[in-house]
Amino acid sequence: MPLLIVGIGILILLVLISKFKVNAFMALLITSFAVGLLSNMNPMDILDSVLKGIGDTMGKIVLILAFGAMLGKILEESGAAHTITFRMTELMGLKNIQYALLITGFLVGLPMMYNASFLVLIPLIFTFASTTKLPTIWLALPLCSALSVAHCFLPPHPGPTYVSFIYEADVNKVLLYGLIPMVPACLIGGVWLSKYTRNINVMPPEGLFQERHFDKDELPGLGASIFCALTPIILMLLGALVDLSFGPPPAKAELTTLGMENITGFYRHILGELGSHGRTNDVLSAVLTGIKFMSDANMALFAAVIVAIFILGLRRGRGMDDVMNSSAKSIGAISMIVLIIAGGGAFSQVLKDSHVIEYIRSVSDSIQMNPLLMAFLIASVFRLAVGSATVSTLTTAPIMLPIAQQTGTSPELMVLATGAGSVMWSHFNDSGFWMFKEYFGLSVRQTFQTWTIMESLVGLVGIVVVLLMSIFM
Repeated sequence: MPLLIVGIGILILLVLISKFKVNAFMALLITSFAVGLLSNMNPMDILDSVLKGIGDTMGKIVLILAFGAMLGKILEESGAAHTITFRMTELMGLKNIQYALLITGFLVGLPMMYNASFLVLIPLIFTFASTTKLPTIWLALPLCSALSVAHCFLPPHPGPTYVSFIYEADVNKVLLYGLIPMVPACLIGGVWLSKYTRNINVMPPEGLFQERHFDKDELPGLGASIFCALTPIILMLLGALVDLSFGPPPAKAELTTLGMENITGFYRHILGELGSHGRTNDVLSAVLTGIKFMSDANMALFAAVIVAIFILGLRRGRGMDDVMNSSAKSIGAISMIVLIIAGGGAFSQVLKDSHVIEYIRSVSDSIQMNPLLMAFLIASVFRLAVGSATVSTLTTAPIMLPIAQQTGTSPELMVLATGAGSVMWSHFNDSGFWMFKEYFGLSVRQTFQTWTIMESLVGLVGIVVVLLMSIFM
C-alpha cells in the first residue's frame, strides 16, 4: 500500500505539471499534502513534515547554490570560463571534448559534493556550447555522469564513506574498486546516451548565463582561471585527505563520550596516539581542524567567491559594486530553482514520515537472493521512494549488514552495489532532477529522457560490473 501511494503521488505531480501547467514548486507542495492524506497522516503532521523538509533542504543547499551561482557568474563574466574552454579544446580537440569533460567531472566530483561541483562546472558547459556550437546536453551528460558516479560510488563522499564503516569495508579498496565500474558506467550513461540527445535544444535561466564573445587579449590567464575554478576543489580535497589520513571526526555526541569537547580535541587525541607531544600537538590539531572547516562545501565555495572577486574582478579593473551587482543577479536567477529543490525536500520528508522506509524494510526481510543484487534493489526502491541517494545508501546498509556478514560477501562490493542502487530512478523527489531540469531549461519529459535515463544507466551498468567482479573476488 505505501508504494501504491507513492505511485499515486507521482501521477498527481505529473498531471499537475504537464496537464495543468502548475509551477513545479506549487505542484510539489500539493502532492506532498496529497500523499500525506492518503497515508492517513494528521494534517498538522503533514504541515510539520513539509516545513521540516523545506528547512532541512534549504539549510543544506542554499549557501552552496548561492555561492556556486556567484562563482559561476564571475567565471563567466571575467572570461575565465572561456580561457579554460579554449585551452581544453586546443589540448583535446573537439573530437574528444566529451572525454575531456568526463575526466573533468571525475576529478572535480571526487572531492566535491554533487551540488557544489555541478554549479562550479555548469558555466563551462554553457561556454563550451556557445563557443563551439555543440549541443548543450550532448556536452553535459558525460560530465554529469562522472559527477553522479563519484557521488554515489566513491569515498570521500558521505554515502559510500559512511556505509564503508557499516559494512566494515576498507575505504581505500572501495575507492580503488569503484574505479572499475565507473569507466563503463560513464561511457554508457554519459557518452553513449548523449548521441540520442543532439536534437534537444535548451536555454539556461535568464540572468544565469549570457553568451559573450571575448578578444584573446581580454581574457585572464590560464593559471588564474584554473586557480579560481579549482579553489573549492583544492580545499575540499584537503579535507578528504585529512579524513583518509586520520579518519572523519566523530559526531558531537561521540566526542562527549570520548571525553573530547570539540573536533580540535579529537585531532589532538589522534596526533597524541601517533606520538606527537606538547605545543606541536596543539598546532597540528588546530591546523587539521582549520582544514576541515575550510573543506566544508559551504566554506570552500565562499572562499572561492572571495578569491574570484579579487583575482578576476578587482585586479582586472572591475569595481566592487559592479561585481556585487552581477553576483546579485546570478542569485536572483536561481531563486525559483532553490524553491523547487526545497519543494522536493518537502515531498521527500512526507514520504519518510509516512513510514515508507519501514514498509520496505519489512518486505526485504522475507526476500532471499544474491546479497549484492538485493542491496542494489533495496537501495533503488528507497531512491524511488525518498529521492536522496545518500539517504537510500544509509538506509540500505543497516538492513543488508547481517546478510552480508552471514554470506561472507565482500564488504567493498556491498558498498558499490548499494551505491549503484542509490543512483537509480531519479525523479521528482530528487533535488538533482530539478537542478538539471531548471539549469538547462528542459521540460519534465526531456528531463526524464536525459537525466533520469542517464542516472538509471549508470546504476544498471554499475551493478552488472559489480556482479561480474564478485565472480573473480
